[in-house]
Amino acid sequence: MSHSLGAVRQNGYVVRDIESAMRHWTEALGVGPFYYIENVPVKNFTYQGRPSEVELSIALANSGALQIELIQQRNKAPSMYMDFLKDHGEGLQHLAFWTTAYQSAYDRMIAKGFRVGHEGEIGENGRFAYFETSGHPGTVIELSDISGPKGAFFDRIREAAEHWDGAEPVRPVGS
Repeated sequence: MSHSLGAVRQNGYVVRDIESAMRHWTEALGVGPFYYIENVPVKNFTYQGRPSEVELSIALANSGALQIELIQQRNKAPSMYMDFLKDHGEGLQHLAFWTTAYQSAYDRMIAKGFRVGHEGEIGENGRFAYFETSGHPGTVIELSDISGPKGAFFDRIREAAEHWDGAEPVRPVGS
């Protein structure tokens, strides 16, 4: 466990075909159910400090305490997701740490020399920041604010996975 940010709570995978990826995770690996948001309402998104109009689909499920996030960017707007696809193809793009003390954790990361690659908001108190990997090897680090409704939503996803019997492997959100 990280002494600065707590436990890794999520592995985020960038994919080109989110429907196919959900099928793989549910059928081949038995992970689910996935909560699927076809059009994520991202606000105030910036890439390298400049506004960018990303269009995203995400799917969220848990394997034990670890959340699995599948991300498909639906347009070509600049983002770390597009960078990852270009440089690495599909795969594990980030590890996420969750916090209810977002601003202080964010400030600590900046003070330690981490640079924000992209950041934005989803819903109320749903801030997130992805820190660049230059200067350290490995996967991108995401910091995610769970002090608002996002935290309750994540709890619901984890609880659904604990009792999942294989039925309804994909559960659309906001449809």
